Amino acid sequence: MSNYRKTPEAVSRLTPEQYRVTQEAGTERPFSNIYNAHKEPGLYVDVVSGEPLFTSLDKFDSHCGWPSFTRPVQTEHVVEHQDHSHGMSRVEVRSRHGDSHLGHVFPDGPRETGGLRYCINSASLRFIPLDQLDSEGYGDYRKLFDTREPTA
Repeated sequence: MSNYRKTPEAVSRLTPEQYRVTQEAGTERPFSNIYNAHKEPGLYVDVVSGEPLFTSLDKFDSHCGWPSFTRPVQTEHVVEHQDHSHGMSRVEVRSRHGDSHLGHVFPDGPRETGGLRYCINSASLRFIPLDQLDSEGYGDYRKLFDTREPTA
């Protein structure tokens, strides 16, 4: 059983933009969000539940205006749903425990890493720098950074 969950307290701490994105399936503006050009090593977690979603090792510059990742750090934390909103057919990604809208996944990512591009709203994420993984309770993820090179 996971200790990652959505609570009324966590939702009440969200900024208006974080609430709009995660709770109302909104989309933030491209190129003007905090993690689009972010390069620091670390872990990206759900802003609501804290569940680990992506690492900087799988982040790449897709030039789309939002943070892009080749894969989730743990696939069981990311749920996919068909999204037919706005006259498009896309695959929405949400966090399993927080049920936060994260963004969408597209089949146009780097071929050498599986071909997927997880296009994620910065407002749905909280970044934990590599040197704070232990103090924030994510020390188990440190080993990933010892054994892998970044995607791009």
